[in-house]
Amino acid sequence: MSKILKIHGLEKTYTSGSKELTVLKDINFEVGRGQTFSIIGPSGSGKTTLLGLCAGLDQPNGGTVELCGVDLSTLNEDERAALRNQKVGFIFQNFQLLPTLTALENVSVPLELQGNRTAASRAALLLEKVGLGDRMDHYPSQLSGGEQQRVALARAFCNQPEILFADEPTGNLDEETGEKVIQLLLDLNKDAGTTLVIISHDLDLAARTQQIIRLKGGQILSNQPTSTVDYE
Repeated sequence: MSKILKIHGLEKTYTSGSKELTVLKDINFEVGRGQTFSIIGPSGSGKTTLLGLCAGLDQPNGGTVELCGVDLSTLNEDERAALRNQKVGFIFQNFQLLPTLTALENVSVPLELQGNRTAASRAALLLEKVGLGDRMDHYPSQLSGGEQQRVALARAFCNQPEILFADEPTGNLDEETGEKVIQLLLDLNKDAGTTLVIISHDLDLAARTQQIIRLKGGQILSNQPTSTVDYE
């Protein structure tokens, strides 16, 4: 299996006054193309910081990130943004929909920015897939939290990313709604053959992926296939 994400010796520190805070230390792992992958850990363990580094949203103090075959340290900020626009999808806990756009417009925006003339039809197809075919003209304020996250799912898959990062995708949803969203996410991901990296503190969600990394205090405690993970 070829690797779509390679992390080697990753370090991240922040300076506050005269103090230096180490958020991540000596992080090493690889994610295969088409793999489903979870990074779990308690609040403050460095999960979201790690996601930002993996996606090129932030830069490490040490180590390397190779994403889609490219060493991110060789790219400038505009080049990293271009790589994300072409090959990376995101799903966030707080949905991050544009409030002045309809569901259809929110989903089609990434493709329209690329000049894709099929943006509206592809967006409509994805909204049908997530069960929102009758809500395309609704604005985010007219949609429930679960519906907003389903719009976000459709948007994430709209530009057919090679890898998708989901940061606590059910964090703002009740248990029943969260379960429906996760099933949709996994189904869409399977159909598209996308690599999926989920950041979560939810062990039940992580158990539905193929590989789990456990973070604590900015370091990897374990990196195991799901079938061998001890959940105690």
